[in-house]
Amino acid sequence: MPTSLPPLALGGDYNPEQWSREAQAEDRALMREAGVDLVTLGVFSWALLQPAPDRWDFGWLDEQMDELHAAGIRVDLATATASPPPWLARLHPEMLPVTQDGRTLWPGGRQAFCPSSPVYREHALALCRAMAERYAGHPALALWHVSNEIGCHNARCYCDVSAAAFRDWLRARYQDIEGLNEAWGTAFWSQHYGDFEEVLPPRVAPAFPNPTQQLDFMRFSSDQLLDNFVVERDVLHEVSPGVPVTTNFMVMRQTSEMDYLRWGREVDVVSNDHYLMAADPHAHRELAFSADLTRGTAGGAPWLLMEHSTSAVNWQPRNRAKAPGETIRSSLAHVAHGADAVLFFQWRASRAGAEKFHSALLPHAGTDSRLWREVTELSRVLDAVEEVTGSGADNRAAILYDWEAWWGCELDSHPSIDVSYRDRAEDFHRSLSAAGIGVDVVHPGDDLSSYRLVVVPTLYLVTDETAAAVAAAAEAGATVVVTYFSGIVDQHDHVRLGGYPGAFRELLGVRTTEFLPLLEGETVRVEGLGATSVSADVWTEELELAGAEPVAHHADGPARGRPAVTRRAVGDGAAWYVATRLDTDGTDLLVGRLLDELGLDRLPGAARDVEVTRRVGADASWLFVINHGCEDAPVPVTGTELVSGRTVADDLVVPAGGVAVVREAGR
Repeated sequence: MPTSLPPLALGGDYNPEQWSREAQAEDRALMREAGVDLVTLGVFSWALLQPAPDRWDFGWLDEQMDELHAAGIRVDLATATASPPPWLARLHPEMLPVTQDGRTLWPGGRQAFCPSSPVYREHALALCRAMAERYAGHPALALWHVSNEIGCHNARCYCDVSAAAFRDWLRARYQDIEGLNEAWGTAFWSQHYGDFEEVLPPRVAPAFPNPTQQLDFMRFSSDQLLDNFVVERDVLHEVSPGVPVTTNFMVMRQTSEMDYLRWGREVDVVSNDHYLMAADPHAHRELAFSADLTRGTAGGAPWLLMEHSTSAVNWQPRNRAKAPGETIRSSLAHVAHGADAVLFFQWRASRAGAEKFHSALLPHAGTDSRLWREVTELSRVLDAVEEVTGSGADNRAAILYDWEAWWGCELDSHPSIDVSYRDRAEDFHRSLSAAGIGVDVVHPGDDLSSYRLVVVPTLYLVTDETAAAVAAAAEAGATVVVTYFSGIVDQHDHVRLGGYPGAFRELLGVRTTEFLPLLEGETVRVEGLGATSVSADVWTEELELAGAEPVAHHADGPARGRPAVTRRAVGDGAAWYVATRLDTDGTDLLVGRLLDELGLDRLPGAARDVEVTRRVGADASWLFVINHGCEDAPVPVTGTELVSGRTVADDLVVPAGGVAVVREAGR
């Protein structure tokens, strides 16, 4: 973690340009009262910094940088390139983004630009360089923040400018047009191309677009957005050497457009934005999964929580305020899974604009409010546990995750619309966490040698190299668990012939000749995982054994009598196959059997509503306990509980809705 950052920093986006000088002075005083020591500045200020093509105005930002420094507050300074000013779109309407069905997206919101636009890039880099030259040596500067939530509203543009850039990307990938024809399978539906100039993005067509064309356009779009980051980063490194550069990812269930596991290699420090979905009663489990995935994008290193909310957001259909204590629980959950900073959008709730009902550290109600009191308590908690800064994780279970497999899995024309990529990954993560198993979420190409349990959920698209690495992990002693709709296609989205699950057929010792997806609302019973049957839905298969042993079978439905879960001994390890979508109880029973077989150490006190996570440093370890339930939770751990400051000796009880962080004795 960069030494320029405060330990376990607290803060958020600060938009002083929306407020009077009197309010700005109050902001700095209240920031000190709340313990804020890091703010993100200038994110959406391009129109004020450059009010006309030939005019700059940095005076107000100079003043803010100086005043924040005087107040002892560090700055994560944005390059302000997230949203071009209206004058740029008026002069260059060709830079505006276009949807798949040909509609132009106009200024009036944010991010109204085509990611491939050379006009946008020229002006963005000019602004970026001007910012770097002006503030490179400023004592408040702790971090550079490129753009903001890159691709949030304009991830895929289908305009003619994007089409030309897409063709250049394809030329680099395939070298010649016949390479593209082979990869895209253009012999189908008379799609054969004679020249790259004939190729377009997958715009709205009379029938289903070519699936590999869609997949490549997703790859291209992620790469184009990443390149926009890289060119700004390189300017900042040139002009402002030594100052780390980041951009805020959006690793959460709602965001699939950017391949963050690839992006993570390009940032100096990973930062992430995450928002809970109010309609999800188990949103804290999605948070835990996304936070572990964020740590995966950082290669296991600590990362920064750049944005989350103190309470309600403004963009969901029904924006409910967080319950008492939830802000502290969700903030500490991110820290438990690797965050070394806790920042929010935003410092002061806006009076005007689309986000005026989005919560903030300083709410509309002011300091005489429950939310403000909770913010100041969060500051105290973070100060109490800041010694965890820089520590990591040491887990023996991994879930493999791949954005390209996500994109491929959810293309059209598939056996069932009900198969979703994150579904099985999140369910296994939930079950393992509730059983007290720390989990890493990693790319299939990462080193798997340290893991004893490797879960391969819905890895629809897989390369030969990945399939070999998974098999090698089993041979070396790991237990590998593969779920349905995995190993089906290669990197070009071509079906692997000879029977499903394709790339994993030999490893698993099974062969499926037909998919038997279930109808909407249809369920089946699975027997063999426990004393009673469990329910499953969405998916079954006409599965044959080819060396594996049956563990559980379908008691009814289209696959009645056929195996639903299998196991095959492989080298020093084992390979399991799960050929249906088990319900929560079924996944828990399966995970219980896996853990009994492996004998993995479990974190003490973990349960369905009690989240227990361990961070590990060079000389100490810390057990985080977050009680999301309605009952007190006993946790048998010995050490110093940092939030309360008391010593515990196997007698820790975390109250309902409470949190604890224990520096463990003897570890």
